[in-house]
Amino acid sequence: MAEERRFRSASGAPIALRRRQHSASCRELAVRGPRLQLRSLSAATSAVWLAAYGLFALSENSVVLSAAIFISLIGLIIYLHFVKIDQESLLVIGSLGIQLTSSYASGKESTTFIEMGQVKDVVINEAIHMQKVIYYLCILLQDPEDPQGVSEVVPLFQSSKPRLDCLIEVYKSCQEILEQRKTAPQSS
Repeated sequence: MAEERRFRSASGAPIALRRRQHSASCRELAVRGPRLQLRSLSAATSAVWLAAYGLFALSENSVVLSAAIFISLIGLIIYLHFVKIDQESLLVIGSLGIQLTSSYASGKESTTFIEMGQVKDVVINEAIHMQKVIYYLCILLQDPEDPQGVSEVVPLFQSSKPRLDCLIEVYKSCQEILEQRKTAPQSS
């Protein structure tokens, strides 16, 4: 069963939350940001190339044109492969752990897995950024030396930055699975 709802990011860009329930204790939550706009990419590339052509016209040195083309192509490849994230997903499996996946515009994926034994809680936190309060979802990792302490905070959806209404949806789904995990050992 999969459902998709539309939300907005902290900057006002449209994002989509896709929620898929694989079983009672396994859910996948994916936030997809706006796709790369060909119009803005073309405008930036044209501006660089026009500036390079202007410099070429003044200096009559063809190296300027070659360098502009080379630098803009390398910059585009770096942007698509290391910066522009199309989708961030969270796979919560109650008996195993939480898998975080970031899918880049180039097709590259980056995955991190956190064992459920390390997860203390999933919380919504707030931060001040550029003179406004933003909310973000994070996983609190349990300190192995102090069971009541937190050893690390792992922020989620750093690229898409969903607003609070979207974060609440994800939070509730995560808490349902964490609650199942907490009550399961007591009932057996």
